[in-house]
Amino acid sequence: MSVAGSGGRIQPGRAGDPSRVGPYRIVGRLGSGGMGVVHAGLAADGLRVAVKVIHPAQAEDPEFRARFRREVQLSARVKGPCLVPLLAADTEAAEPWLATAYAPGPTLNQHLAGHGPLADGTLYAFATGTAQALAAIHQAGVVHRDVKPQNVILTPAGPRVLDFGIARASDGTSVTRTGVMTGTPGWISPEYYRSNAAGPEGDVFAWGALVAYAATGRLPFGTGAPDAVAFRVMSGDPDLVGVPERLREILERALAKDPSERLTAAEAGEACSRLLAAQATQVLGGGGGLEPTQVGELVMNEWDMPTLDDPSWHAPSRPSRRRTVLAVLVAAAVVGGIAAGAALAFRGNGDGDTQGRTGAAEHSPGGPAVSMAARPNAPASPARVGGPGGASTPSADPRRAVVPSDPLAGVADPAFTRAGETTEPTPEEWRASTVASTSEEKDVEKAIRDRMTAMLATKDMAFMTPTVTFNKRAQTVMVTGGPVSQIPEDDQEVFRRAGDMAACTALAYRLKDHPTTWPYGRFVISWKNFDGDLEPSVLGFGEATDGCYSVIAGQWQGDASGIATAAIPSSDKAEIRVADAADKAITADWKARTAEDDGLAPLAAGDTIDLGFDPVEGAAYVWARDTSGGLIGRAQRANFQGAASTILCRKLTAEYRGNRAWDYTRWSVAVYEGNSGEPELVGSGECAH
Repeated sequence: MSVAGSGGRIQPGRAGDPSRVGPYRIVGRLGSGGMGVVHAGLAADGLRVAVKVIHPAQAEDPEFRARFRREVQLSARVKGPCLVPLLAADTEAAEPWLATAYAPGPTLNQHLAGHGPLADGTLYAFATGTAQALAAIHQAGVVHRDVKPQNVILTPAGPRVLDFGIARASDGTSVTRTGVMTGTPGWISPEYYRSNAAGPEGDVFAWGALVAYAATGRLPFGTGAPDAVAFRVMSGDPDLVGVPERLREILERALAKDPSERLTAAEAGEACSRLLAAQATQVLGGGGGLEPTQVGELVMNEWDMPTLDDPSWHAPSRPSRRRTVLAVLVAAAVVGGIAAGAALAFRGNGDGDTQGRTGAAEHSPGGPAVSMAARPNAPASPARVGGPGGASTPSADPRRAVVPSDPLAGVADPAFTRAGETTEPTPEEWRASTVASTSEEKDVEKAIRDRMTAMLATKDMAFMTPTVTFNKRAQTVMVTGGPVSQIPEDDQEVFRRAGDMAACTALAYRLKDHPTTWPYGRFVISWKNFDGDLEPSVLGFGEATDGCYSVIAGQWQGDASGIATAAIPSSDKAEIRVADAADKAITADWKARTAEDDGLAPLAAGDTIDLGFDPVEGAAYVWARDTSGGLIGRAQRANFQGAASTILCRKLTAEYRGNRAWDYTRWSVAVYEGNSGEPELVGSGECAH
């Protein structure tokens, strides 16, 4: 059962349909199937979503519910281009449900029936986008297992691969119904027919058949009885007549009978992107390989599908973005609201075995929820090493560098001459930027990318890989994210903060060590959406000579952006372990204090104490939510700060001493009053090591 609509049109609701599912207002139906009903829903901010609600009869089957839980866990792993992200789910409800972003448009089947095969740039964009989607799925350790035309939506913004209803982990930990072959005849690989083996290679085989079908309008192994189709899949040649020659060569490799002879999805995506580039050579501007940003531009430039809309949505306008405490309230309200129920809200996680800690956190009775999720093999943060090119850190602590506040102080003739300019770099300057060409530029590019990747990976945002380019005339380094479809603005804000930190640090060190030869002192953080725009939107810009990240030891202060980042579920095992231990210890300590001192208010029903990490500033945040008006009264907040910071620093220090990758030495404590009040930052500081 697909979670996308057809043609962007909503069907009227029926008697008995819910008016709300979880946080979403239901405005109609998008479709139905054997598993349940897909409703059209609206979030509070007007975001359009598709909500799959499982039939009660299915939900009563323990085996089915187990498979549905697994579907949710696997779907939450996967993030990437040309995919439909999972937003939220409740696997324990009487009628379990999951919600994804809404993808308007027809399925590939519907489009071919009404308009015929894809051709030229649209065909190559389809092949590139769907291969990239499968590459992202496989990179997350998941096998789709049901790649077919009904599971690809042709949206105005590009193709979208969806429906992980029978997806399985590549480690073999799937939950399937005994004796039932999953998959659709004609889209099943030869090895699956022979041995029930379903790996990434099987997805690539189905992808080859899918692209052939898109190019010709004919099923590559024909029609007929399932056993006849199976015979042709295992023994016959695919019908590729009419497929463009260069694309046919790629599909022949994808459709090889022996899975070891097939391309990987990533290789297929790269090969198709080269064909796509041939349709728009004016975009390349030179030789060499294509950056991810360029590939995304090419898909959008060559994609030709009409924009669809349906007035039945009646979506309100989105509120303007404010980088203030409001962002913190939204993030914290989501975390707090989910902790009180069974629903899960996803920004991505890396390990399905700890899925319960994402949103609807596992916590002891009466204890706090920890907004964390686990991911194995977290990379060590580059923040503990020096600047690019091996520059030494001036900090006494080798694991956290103090960025020079004015790296050009006392330099008579610096190469960077645009210090103090306040004008925002122009789109023309961004377009004129080029990839790193000198060894010095390559060192800085690597320092920025490595540092950002390490920070983003802790929030399971490693797929938001930055592209770093240079404009020597503008003396500016451009850090660009995307295009990745439907990335929330809060995630873009984390990308901006990580880019600010990484670019400022790398440039400040380079300016300090090579002031008369290094010309770059400004940086821009931008994001390209999958919306066809030629230029990205600027998230922020700064200058490495104005103390952009200079912090005097002992004077660091937490802020709204930090706590908003900390509220995003972590995907780092060490962070989860430390957060869980510290969170429980702080809660137990406060309960003990309130039991012994009548002047301290105990935790009431609905009150929570939460903990999260901000990898950009290397800070751990503790925030308490007072829903009853009695938790940690204003006169008691210094007491709470002292108790929380003492325990937190003890845990941070212990991890610091035993874990070379640990980068958290700072703390901040905040208190919320009620469900919608603004947080008060009670105190901040650095732990003594």
